[in-house]
Amino acid sequence: MTALIFIAVLFLLILVHEWGHFITAKKTGMRVDEFGIGFPPKLFGIKRGETEYTLNALPIGGFVRIYGEDPTQVDNDDAERSFAARPRWAQAVVLIAGVVMNILLAWFLFAAVFMIGVPGVVGEANAGPEADLRVVAVLPDSPLSGALPMNSEIVGMRAGDTTLEKLTPSALGDFVRAHETESIEISYTLGEEREVVSVTPVRGLIEDAPDQLAIGVSSVLVETTQYGFIEAIKRATTQTINALVLIVTSIAGLLYHTVAGSADFSQVAGPIGIYNLVGDAAAVGLVSLMMFTAIISLNLAVINLFPFPALDGGRLLFVGIESIIRRPIDPIWTARLNLVGFILLITLMLAVTYKDILDLL
Repeated sequence: MTALIFIAVLFLLILVHEWGHFITAKKTGMRVDEFGIGFPPKLFGIKRGETEYTLNALPIGGFVRIYGEDPTQVDNDDAERSFAARPRWAQAVVLIAGVVMNILLAWFLFAAVFMIGVPGVVGEANAGPEADLRVVAVLPDSPLSGALPMNSEIVGMRAGDTTLEKLTPSALGDFVRAHETESIEISYTLGEEREVVSVTPVRGLIEDAPDQLAIGVSSVLVETTQYGFIEAIKRATTQTINALVLIVTSIAGLLYHTVAGSADFSQVAGPIGIYNLVGDAAAVGLVSLMMFTAIISLNLAVINLFPFPALDGGRLLFVGIESIIRRPIDPIWTARLNLVGFILLITLMLAVTYKDILDLL
């Protein structure tokens, strides 16, 4: 199931991004020869008008093949509809459209989440009857280490014939401290799965209170709040802006520390890492998966806008330079730079994938 969800998320992100390039190229008078999902070899294609829509074997990307992106391959019959022949403002619009569509997708997903209902931490005094007790941390050396998943919802606890009805962080603590040397059964759910684990409280887990009985789990009350259409739109806009600022500053910080030789790549995830994160988000629920997809879409937008050859931002930089010098850059040099950029990106992807594999092992 995780594989299908991962492919669906990847398909959505690519489809939205490439559709931005596709529709703006059409609207600015460019000829689009192919709209492809995945990378070749081609599995099959359908021709509609002048454009062929293809599904390709490697589901790791997508592309729109616009006539004349390589000026050396333009013939005289349809030269005025080539990418290179259109005004530079039109070229810039087409290049930036994919990034804009990824941002709009994230904004739409955030708005939908706020209307569906977004979970938030509440205090015990303000918690309603629908509040859930969620696991936010498990001590690595505790009895529950590896047994109780993060973000799982504790739905019941039992010791002998004693059952805890009202689940709050303080009630959980009181219940644990009242059952020294007794095995406690904890019922929890993660997504649709319900499980039961047994644990015996121990001392020495809490640094400030070494004699206190504990099971090594930290929990909070989470309540879902739904918003009306207008409020959801406002909150989605704020969330999108804040997330974009955080992503930009995080990437800038990573690049700075990389140059300085002090970068921490432990939080950088490649395709395998994202695959696992998608599975974790889906296990929590639809809202979690939508939020995660929105964040990935914004990351894709920011990375694509980075002024690096082979990315939209790099090609946009070339268009900007051509506007300043008022003449085209030699296509041979742009092709070489894009090729070098593509090779570097593939190398980086392979390196991050190798790190993901090591993390799994």
